[in-house]
Amino acid sequence: MTLEELSARQRAFSEARAWGPWHTPKNLVMALTGEVGELTELFQWLTPEEAATAADDPVLRPRIDDEMADVLLYLVRLADVLGVDLIEAANAKIERNETRFPPGVGRTALEK
Repeated sequence: MTLEELSARQRAFSEARAWGPWHTPKNLVMALTGEVGELTELFQWLTPEEAATAADDPVLRPRIDDEMADVLLYLVRLADVLGVDLIEAANAKIERNETRFPPGVGRTALEK
């Protein structure tokens, strides 16, 4: 499935439930923030080593999957409502970052 197909599926899901009046950019950003918070909560008290292997935990993995899916779905819905092409925006951002953060330049060099 492509990002466009996912967006269309999410739009159809929303339209079938007449959620349009509530899917305003403000509300979608707030929902997205809430879902990022729920994902953060899963990692909050893990050590770096535990976090690196969290996806291997059979209890934690389904929760991670669900929260990441929620984040993606709200972001895709927000982009659809605002008319943002996420792939185009992401590629443009990477291009800007390639200029801002040239290869071989460590963090300390950029802070100077």
